[in-house]
Parts: sequence; structure tokens; C-alpha cells
Amino acid sequence: MKKDVQEILIHALLPLLKEIGAEELSASDIQLDLPADVQFGDLSTNIAMRLASRLKKPPFQIATKLVELLRAHSSKNGLDECIENIKVEGAGFINFYLSKVYLHNFLQGILTEGSEYLRVNLGKGEHVLVEFVSANPTGPLSVAHARQAAVGDVLANIFNFLGYNAKREYYLNDEGNQINILGNSVFLRYQELIGKAVEFPEDHYQGEYIYDIAQKVRDLEHKTSAEEIKKLNFPEYAADHILAIIKEELIDFGVKFDYWTSQKALHTSGKIEKVLSLLKKNDFIYEQDGAEWFASTRFGDDKDRVVIKSDGSYTYLAPDIAYHQDKLHRKFKRLINLLGPDHHGYINRLKAAVAALGEDPQCLSVVIVQLASISREGKPVQMSTRRGQYITLREVLDEVGMDAARFFFLMRRTSSHLDFDLAIAKKQTSENPVYYVQYAYARIASILRNVSGEYKVALADLNLLKEKEELLLMKKIWQLRFVLEACVKTIDPYLITVYLQELAESFHKFYDLHRVLTDNPELTSSRLSLIKATQITLGAGFEILGVSRPDKM
Repeated sequence: MKKDVQEILIHALLPLLKEIGAEELSASDIQLDLPADVQFGDLSTNIAMRLASRLKKPPFQIATKLVELLRAHSSKNGLDECIENIKVEGAGFINFYLSKVYLHNFLQGILTEGSEYLRVNLGKGEHVLVEFVSANPTGPLSVAHARQAAVGDVLANIFNFLGYNAKREYYLNDEGNQINILGNSVFLRYQELIGKAVEFPEDHYQGEYIYDIAQKVRDLEHKTSAEEIKKLNFPEYAADHILAIIKEELIDFGVKFDYWTSQKALHTSGKIEKVLSLLKKNDFIYEQDGAEWFASTRFGDDKDRVVIKSDGSYTYLAPDIAYHQDKLHRKFKRLINLLGPDHHGYINRLKAAVAALGEDPQCLSVVIVQLASISREGKPVQMSTRRGQYITLREVLDEVGMDAARFFFLMRRTSSHLDFDLAIAKKQTSENPVYYVQYAYARIASILRNVSGEYKVALADLNLLKEKEELLLMKKIWQLRFVLEACVKTIDPYLITVYLQELAESFHKFYDLHRVLTDNPELTSSRLSLIKATQITLGAGFEILGVSRPDKM
């Protein structure tokens, strides 16, 4: 049975807090983190610093007392089974050092149960909906959409790995002015193809893909009549064609949505009218200057928002409110929306809408994913000449492949601009982080492939693993759970790419300094066990990232 060190430490500390006069604290008040430097232990808490003003004592004094009490009760609270040492360091941090026995047992669990042993039921099945990409079907996906796709898909994977029930959703804005402009763009290009002179407006969609759709319309002439072509709903035809392209691109990028929600269907369902009627009934909508306004300032927004314009048409906010009510009605307890950097203003109004619907606005998290730029050997890549407007996801996939694309799009915090260097992503050297981590996996596969059956990996004596690099590698394996928890807390998956590079580095350092296949069969079996557990952990990380696990490179 896997022992949860974090849970053991929290339950050990909680009664002691009452003993020193902080009885009002609960388990959620005790925060345990991975220290930035391994010399300061394997887990650390700043609880003494947080209690200093309340107890009117120096943090170091509080920490020293807590450590004294922890040691006195170590046989009862289970610490002696997993913690080798406890120290008060710095201004009053309490740092915990894992025991070798615990690390060996953790390794054995991975060898016995595989990647399932690394999973943690943190979410207890809570339903989470991650909405991302949601690009209007007016053109192929850009690299900005691609970054959102990678972030959203991997976030959902992380939530599911930690015991949540996370689903992916694409909100399809398939009606309105932009769809009408798209349809007219295709119609005008079709007119050109049949020999008619047209004046193409500057605000219409450019690029070869518009000609591609227009050519498909012309091809229909061979299957139907000119009269039928005149009846064709160009906006709907064009949007459906582009949506098929988007779906194909996302599948090739390894992204599969559980739900595709249509704004047009939302409109025809009557849900928009119903939710606005509900808000009116609760006095959250008022009339002014011929328009109808949502009183969002009552829920923390900086200004009230128009939901129905003076001409009777809806603003973007009206269907958004109905859409979020629909999410809540589907019993999702946590909503995560990934939006582009031009959507900062949406955060407060969406949270206000959730609050007006009677729900806790904290159930909605809006994450702004910054843009990505594409370069080659440090020089910016010019925008696509084929598509006429921007670099597309398809162009990146064609040049570097899915693995590199997914990994590189996650290599910076979502709040930071990302520079994606195509040249580095294609290198077969350690300069390419994707190659570096996958090579560690393949290197281990090669070693394991060439060992004889005399080595009993699952039954090895792990007590023989005593070298510094062996212990550091075991500790790095153990850290996966805490890295994933940090991803959930920050709603940002980028840390998993950092972790995998660090895990690969720990393995390479160990391998460069210590022979795996030694003259001692027992030691060889132990080290084979260590690298097998490393491979399983790397594989779990690759599964979360949605990249391949190569046995050969």
C-alpha cells in the first residue's frame, strides 16, 4: 500500500498546532512544497512563518518547538516510516528528508503496479470542464490556437491523472457577422472562378483556403445545377468545410474533444431567452438608452454590460451567459476557460454572470494563454504565404511533427509569450528538449532489451541503491505527484515539461557515472530496477503530454 507522505506529515502536524496555541487551523492551512534546492530536504513547510504574528513569537522558535514535538511523537504519527530527518533551516522553514527505506518502497510500488502507482486520487471524481481553442470556423488554426490546444489537452490529462473527471469542450461560434463575411468571401471568389469581375472588400477573408472552398463550390456544378448553386447557403457551407479542416488538424495534433457546443444551436434552443428572462426576474437586467444591460458591477465587474442592443440583437455576452448556465446544468463543479490575450476583459463579466446565476464565481477559472511566435535559428519566420494571414498549426506539424509541437508549445508559462524555434525542434541533439527526454526513455529501453532473464528486476534488493546519483534519481521520480499538483493549483501544465527534462537529466547523470551492468549480479538487478522505474515515470509523463514513447532512436 502506497504511503502518502504529504498526508502523513499534515496529520502529524495538525494536533501539534493545537498544542502550541494554533487550534483554529485546519489541514488545508498546512502547505508542503518541494524546496528549490535539494540540500534543503525533500519537502518543506513555512507554517512557522505564517504563525509568527498570530503567536507573537519568532518563526525559528515556533519551528523548533514543532520539530521537537514531531520527533517526540514520530513512532505514533508514522513519520519514522518515511522521514529520516527533520531540520529547522533558514528563517524558520521546517524541512523534511525522506528515508532510504521509503524511497525503496516507493520504487518497488512502481515496479509492481506500473504507472498506476504514480496516480493520486486528489480530485475524487470531481467533474471538470476545460473549454479551449473555440476558434471561429473562419480559417485554419493558427499557432496561437495550437498553443491553446496543447495547454488545454494536457491540463485535462493532468486533472484526470490526479483523479478528477475532466472533459474537453470546443465552443463553436458558428453564426454572426464573421460567418456571413466568410460566406461572402467564398461567394466572391467563386464568382471570380466562373469568370465574373468582382470587387473584393479588404475586410473579407484572404488566403488560398478561400479559393479552395470556392473551387469545391464550382465542382458542385458537375453534380447539380446552376440554380441549385444559387440556393447554396455560402456561410454555412464555408463554415462546415473549415470546421472539418479544424477537426482534422486537432486529431493530427492529438487533441480529441468530448463535446462540440454550437452557438447557433444554443440560439435556436431558446436557452438565451430563458437565461435573460431569469436575470430580469432577479433584477439583474435593466433598460437604458433603448438597450438592455446586465448589472455586472453588482458582482465585481468594472462596468455594466449590454446584453441586448437597441436594435434588438444580442451582444456576445448574452449567449456566453446561456452557455455557462448550460455548463453548470451539466453538473460540472469546476469550469476552466482558456482564452487569448485579447480577452482579459471577459474575466470579470463571465465571473459576474456565474455569480448572478447563483453559483460561486470561484468555480470558474479563466486562463489567458499568451501568444506564440515562430522562429528558425533565432530569426522570425514570415507569415504564411499559402494562407495569406498567419502561420498555421498544419505548417508547424508538417515541419516538426506532433511530439515536438506539443512539447514546445508547453515550454513556457501560459502567462508568458512563447518563442517556438523550428530549427531546435528538429535537432537530434540534447539541445532539443524533446529529443533529450525521449532519448532517456529509448536509452533505458535499449539497456533492458539487451539484459538476460537472470536479472530479477521486480525482486531486486533495492537497499543496494546508496549512491548519491541513485538517491537523487529516486527522489526525482517521487516528485512527479507534487509537480502535477502544482500544475492543477496554477492551472498551467508547463511544469511537467520542466520536470521531464530534470528527470532525464538525473538519469543521464546517473548513467554517465555508474555502470548499470556490473560484475555484481545483485547490484545490476537493483540498478536495472531503478532505470525501469525511471522509464515507467517518463512514460507516464509522455502519456500526460500526449507524446510518443520511442523504444529506439
